[in-house]
Amino acid sequence: MTKGVDSAPAKASLSSQKASSTEAAKLEKYPQEVSTLNSYEVESQLVSPHITVLLDEAVQALAIKPNGVYVDGTFGRGGHSRKILSQLGVSGRLFAFDRDLAAIESGQSIKDTRFKLIHSHFSEMQAKLAEEGVFDVNGILLDLGISSPQIDEASRGFSFRYDAPLDMRMDQSQGQTAAEFIAQTTEQQLAEVIKNYGEERFAKSIARAIIAERNDGRAITTTGQLTQIVANTVTRFEPGQNPATRTFQALRIFVNQELEELSLTLPKCLALLAPHGRLAVISFHSLEDRMVKQFIRDQENRDDLPANFPVRAADLPQPKLKSVGKAIKPDLSEVKLNPRARSAVMRVAERTSIL
Repeated sequence: MTKGVDSAPAKASLSSQKASSTEAAKLEKYPQEVSTLNSYEVESQLVSPHITVLLDEAVQALAIKPNGVYVDGTFGRGGHSRKILSQLGVSGRLFAFDRDLAAIESGQSIKDTRFKLIHSHFSEMQAKLAEEGVFDVNGILLDLGISSPQIDEASRGFSFRYDAPLDMRMDQSQGQTAAEFIAQTTEQQLAEVIKNYGEERFAKSIARAIIAERNDGRAITTTGQLTQIVANTVTRFEPGQNPATRTFQALRIFVNQELEELSLTLPKCLALLAPHGRLAVISFHSLEDRMVKQFIRDQENRDDLPANFPVRAADLPQPKLKSVGKAIKPDLSEVKLNPRARSAVMRVAERTSIL
């Protein structure tokens, strides 16, 4: 699943198709290399219409136990899930979550009694797993952001490369669309959203232009309209980047409450992890990564008592997580194959035995 801000050039959408063709050619030319792949891995590489970011690194970070219980909090098109299944034994179990109905539909192709796919926000994983009689797990993977299929399907409204309905919802069965939000928001709120979630320095000017267009009786209902308004407003932007990139990111994050979801989910992951269980989180922009980094750091450094507070070292709050290695980023070969992977950062932590 290739995630991240929709700032790749139009040709980037062809990368997954080229990758699939490359792998198909590899099967014909080097069958001995591919014959060792598990069937799940072959399906993931040859059938999926996208490229999974940090596939091997993420699954390796989970330190899979053959009979363990694992959670893929963001199924997408199942690249990570299939890899995890390929390493599980007959008693192992994998629960995957996704709020995108298209992802749920694609996951129906996995016929495996060890696997269950649940249509839900990952912030609800603890309650959903309790319904399955599962109260602790050996590993959780969160691959944040949006997937290439979501970006490349014009009707979803995530991309400024197509003129389409301004939707942006990951779960199109519920919630407010980006167009509906713009239709009723205030200029101040819109500016705050664009600034805080898009880190856009021209947020006030963009919000002013959008609201002025709306108040002149021209409802903003398509990605093309929004892109043009931003392009007419932003005069300075990063070379090679569409001026609407940050605004689209901000609206997508806001509409889907992505940061709020992550904030709710991280403590629940901690509560679910069994001792020595692993948490691996792949982020695609600094807002997410900063939150993950700070959460791990807070759980590692539990001493929040005032300086010189009279307490024995043995009575100090003990760490519940410990970092595993440094942050991991895609190597140059992966970025070359999949340009959208360039902003990915994975952080890994392990649950201690402290309750």
